[in-house]
Amino acid sequence: MTSLKEICRGLPLYPLPENRGRRKGIPHAPVRTPNLTAQEKKLALRNALRYFPPEIQKKLALEFAEELRLYGHIYMYRFFPDIEMRAYPIGEYPCKTKSAAAIMLMIMNNLDPSVAQFPQELVTYGGNGQVFSNWAQFWLVMHYLSEMTEEQTLVMYSGHPLGLFPSHQYAPRLIITNGMVIPNYSTRDEYEKMFALGVTMYGQMTAGSYCYIGPQGIVHGTVLTVLNAGRRYLKAEDLSGKVFVTSGLGGMSGAQAKAAVIAGCVGIIAEVDEAALLKRHKQGWLMEISNNLDHCIARLRDARKNKIALSLGYHGNVVDLCLKNNCFLLYFSLKRHVAAINRLADKGMFFWDYGNAFLLEAQRAGADVQKRGANKTEFRYPSYVQHIMGDIFSLGFGPFRWVCTSGDPQDLATTDSIAMSVLEDSIRQGVSTSVKQQYHDNIRWIREAGRHNLVVGSQARILYSDQRGRVSIAVAINRAISEGRIKAPVVLSRDHHDVSGTDSPYRETSNIYDGSAFCADMAVQNFVGDAFRGATWVALHNGGGVGWGEVINGGFGLVLDGSKEAEERAKMMLSWDVSNGVARRCWSGNDYAYEMICQTMKENAALKVTLPHKVVDENILEQAVKH
Repeated sequence: MTSLKEICRGLPLYPLPENRGRRKGIPHAPVRTPNLTAQEKKLALRNALRYFPPEIQKKLALEFAEELRLYGHIYMYRFFPDIEMRAYPIGEYPCKTKSAAAIMLMIMNNLDPSVAQFPQELVTYGGNGQVFSNWAQFWLVMHYLSEMTEEQTLVMYSGHPLGLFPSHQYAPRLIITNGMVIPNYSTRDEYEKMFALGVTMYGQMTAGSYCYIGPQGIVHGTVLTVLNAGRRYLKAEDLSGKVFVTSGLGGMSGAQAKAAVIAGCVGIIAEVDEAALLKRHKQGWLMEISNNLDHCIARLRDARKNKIALSLGYHGNVVDLCLKNNCFLLYFSLKRHVAAINRLADKGMFFWDYGNAFLLEAQRAGADVQKRGANKTEFRYPSYVQHIMGDIFSLGFGPFRWVCTSGDPQDLATTDSIAMSVLEDSIRQGVSTSVKQQYHDNIRWIREAGRHNLVVGSQARILYSDQRGRVSIAVAINRAISEGRIKAPVVLSRDHHDVSGTDSPYRETSNIYDGSAFCADMAVQNFVGDAFRGATWVALHNGGGVGWGEVINGGFGLVLDGSKEAEERAKMMLSWDVSNGVARRCWSGNDYAYEMICQTMKENAALKVTLPHKVVDENILEQAVKH
């Protein structure tokens, strides 16, 4: 078994480790089909062999060529480390700086088999969310991080460590870019080819920025979505007896069952893959499973009548579930799915799209999702950002999160207590009704999160919070570290799916109606602004959640070590990280964002934001166009 010290020595070359290939008994990434020409295959091999000295290239070339032929990519399975891959306590990493050790911890958490979807292919989630492109990159990065000082920055090009470069103690220790392809070549076909060549990769959101914390992130987001959907569509604060029908239990979708129960409703989740269904049931995320449609309907009616929180997994097609007695004999299609949705919507069911391109692809398939007179980002049904989460983002709320690097559950419990106290204090001091509602939802979440054992991998917590809450929680946690109440540094981050982290016209920015939904200034400015305001590392990605070429997103990591400097970094960086997006949403015409950025300017005299003037009389536009 390899030790952390050995992992940090760099690529193991003399002797080469045994090539055990793909390991049995663990899930593996789908085979890719890049359709390379003979010359491109040679180029892919030449690129992979750049990591190795000439005397061992001949031996490696043969097995790399075989990997390329069998799997469509060179993962370098020979160099899959023989170590228990997990987030070790920060003090165990042989590093010169706490920042570097924290980054190592986050990388290994992303690759932990209990966290990662396809650990041997370096995929954390989403089917293709890579941490690195190959295992040589992993070894080199760990070596660089072990050597890094506070006067150096590690630069990452789509999984490849370009190297350590001189910088200064206030600069980020790590800069990551993934998939930054010239726009005209940012197509899925080109991606498959470039990934096979080893020159770019798909980092999803928090996979390629080393900030994934397991499933609780998406559980919390789904809980808030369901709670706020109940308020919007049903005018209900209590969701007991209400029915939530959805599909998918693999990967990120597995959160839906747990979220339904925490929200207090009756969740019926269809899944065609029996293995995924059984896995979620074994994990305790699904309370019951059945392949009998009549039984599912009977349980739904009983739970609804008695107002019992239930998560029931149906092994079958969601279309059959939605249209009971109207089973389709041919293969599942987007057009049939939309037909089922339309039929139920006509009877009063409320439907929204998560925003990961379901309606977009349905439109491309010819399904009936058109909305007359709408712009390109609008369909017959809204995305959940347009109707639910968009206003929450505009208030500055988003998936703020932290990781206790000690690995001690007691430290996590302490941070939970701190976060609840901060939110309760903010409510007592006075906040708007809409903000107060979100604070109460998040206090409820923290209590439920501990009870439902949502920690997988690192000792982490997610909490949707606004700028005021994020800064206050960060400062309080940093002071608790300084006082010894928390035993080791805490890493702050967030999902890129946030108020200012992502430009995605069919999801995060789908409620931007001034024509700028397809512009990526916000995410790029977020990345740059976080870098010089104190982030420990920053990341900028093409793709993530909705597909290659469809989105640009940025993320960060910030290490709190109890120092005064860490507190100042947190105040400056977190304030910008939220206000950037709120100001952009204000300029696009969102009323919530306008109110929030005005309030923030009152609290901080140094903040000066350009505010929009509304066109009060729409007739002047009509008259001007006519003339």
